[in-house]
Amino acid sequence: MSSLPTGTVTLLFTDLEGSTGLIRQLGDRYGAVLGDHRRLLRDVVARHGGSEVDTAGDGSFIAFPTPRDGVTAAVDVQRAMAGHPWPAEAMVRVRMALHTGEPRLAEQGYHGLGVHLAARLCQSGRGGQILLSEATRAVIADDMPAGVSVVSLGEWALKDFERPQPVFEVVAAGVPEAPSGPAALRVVLAEDSVLLREGIARLLESEGFEVVGQVDNADDLVRRVGFTKPDVAIVDIRMPPTHTDEGLQAARRIRERHSGVGVLVLSQYVEAEYATGLLSEQAEGTGYLLKDRVANVGEFTDAVRRVAGGGSALDPAVVAQLVGRRRADDPLADLTGREREVLERMAEGLSNRGIATRLVVTERAVEKHVTNIFAKLGLAATADDHRRVRAVLTRPQARRLSRRTPPGRARRRSGGATAAAGAGTSSSRPAASWSRGAGRR
Repeated sequence: MSSLPTGTVTLLFTDLEGSTGLIRQLGDRYGAVLGDHRRLLRDVVARHGGSEVDTAGDGSFIAFPTPRDGVTAAVDVQRAMAGHPWPAEAMVRVRMALHTGEPRLAEQGYHGLGVHLAARLCQSGRGGQILLSEATRAVIADDMPAGVSVVSLGEWALKDFERPQPVFEVVAAGVPEAPSGPAALRVVLAEDSVLLREGIARLLESEGFEVVGQVDNADDLVRRVGFTKPDVAIVDIRMPPTHTDEGLQAARRIRERHSGVGVLVLSQYVEAEYATGLLSEQAEGTGYLLKDRVANVGEFTDAVRRVAGGGSALDPAVVAQLVGRRRADDPLADLTGREREVLERMAEGLSNRGIATRLVVTERAVEKHVTNIFAKLGLAATADDHRRVRAVLTRPQARRLSRRTPPGRARRRSGGATAAAGAGTSSSRPAASWSRGAGRR
């Protein structure tokens, strides 16, 4: 890494849009397409004095000594991509983003906030776009390459950044116009059953998501999330080698290392301890669904979008188990039947409007029920004000959910249709119980 430029450098991230779909569409020919893309990119980068820092899958990380070199190279790459004879049935587009700063150079390459900003910008773009940070735009404003201009796209909310960031787009002759509309939500999918994994991936892509990674074990999941920085990771709770709680532990590692990535855990069985343990540590951007729920495409994709956007989602079957039985010391005992119905819908992540639609009541009536629920459970407003999740967790916290499944008795299976692609099921071994803050016990 000693050959990389130091001081003020311009970082370029690139990524092929819709690569998973291209793999399915082209089959064995995708290797040639990826090879041509890399050759075009490297030839242009070399001509403009750039240095390849890292590659993973179809993405590249490149450094240039000046922003002019970086922007000129990016424009030339887009022109080369547009003029290349790709397979007729394939739409091969690359998204690009640049940021100028002074990243730290370590043995494994650059690191620092600027690196993350450039990566997030790239992930937020569309195929054919060249996006710039405010820093790059400011530096290159008086040194713009001939025939190149920059337009403002306003401020964008980027994952892991508290404040919206100013974003700019490069406009130049020969650079294809990017599709309009927001970029697709990016998903990494972890499931050891290849049939179920492929089925979920196809379902998500048909609903407008971009699947940027598919893996079959927890370690590869964490690595893939670290490189691609998706909006959400969908994780099978039981993965190799022991098929107990590897997926759950990977979910916790992702939240510790990549707080901006939502995590949606899928389980074959209702395991309330896992669900409440996952949500009680961090409710934002967290979800727990049964695999059978995938068959209801609308509910499943709504849950994925909620979790990606920082909300929460809890499977109705888990909710029913948590709030279904009454006890003398149950904190939910004072709730009316209607209030319990509202609480169950709150646990699914529905808004007041969504609850009103589901229960066929007015939104004003739902607001009244929610207020009564908070009052009866003694949930005062807090700084983060996640009382909806705390309300759902009141029952398991009161009961501690410490009872284990008796030997010989099967765990409660979820109802409903078989998940998409139908053939994938998780191991039926009983999982170890969740201990908050200590993982598996």
